[in-house]
Amino acid sequence: MKNKIETIAHIVNDFTEKFGVPRQSGMADTISKIVFEPKYRVLEAFRGLDEFSHIWILWLFSEVNTDDWSPTVRPPILGGNKRMGVFATRSPFRPNSIGMSSVKIHSIDINSKDGPVIYVRGADLMNGTPIIDIKPYLPFTDSHPEATGGFTDYNKKENLKVIIPDNLQKKISSAKLHSLKSLLQLDPRPGYQNDPGRVYKMSFGEYEVHFSVDNTTLTVLNIT
Repeated sequence: MKNKIETIAHIVNDFTEKFGVPRQSGMADTISKIVFEPKYRVLEAFRGLDEFSHIWILWLFSEVNTDDWSPTVRPPILGGNKRMGVFATRSPFRPNSIGMSSVKIHSIDINSKDGPVIYVRGADLMNGTPIIDIKPYLPFTDSHPEATGGFTDYNKKENLKVIIPDNLQKKISSAKLHSLKSLLQLDPRPGYQNDPGRVYKMSFGEYEVHFSVDNTTLTVLNIT
């Protein structure tokens, strides 16, 4: 029986640091690229994938700097001040640091210089994250409209209103501007921070975005 887990690919996107990465997949309308290791750049392995709209990505929490796991964690959605069992959360501090994400296929480029690559929408992976598998999303069995979300059902955040002054919008391409707004409206701040006078800094691709949040409005102060 084969028990060895190999990295088959890695993600390429604008999330160059953990701060600002969407908390769950599918929440922000951003595009990422899945680049496969040379061993797996086999065209036949992708046969039939273009018939699916979504895939599951299985990946590793490569930025977790500890080998320990905790039976309880503090979910950000609860403000970081209440503990829940690790198996009731998606915390990276688990017995095996494996993450999973449901993403939409944007396109598949079989003629890329990197071999077949997959462009996806809505990934919540940091740039460079190792991927250990992808599987097709099957709506007839993977979708459960009647499902309940536990403590996340009554702790949902409303999207923020995002204000980016015209002079700052000109500093960034229209495509990236759309992705940035989609990301900022989710409120990138940790759940326990709510200081209207604080200026936050977030990396987004080659840009550095400075912003503040007052109540339900996020204002971008600078883009460099």
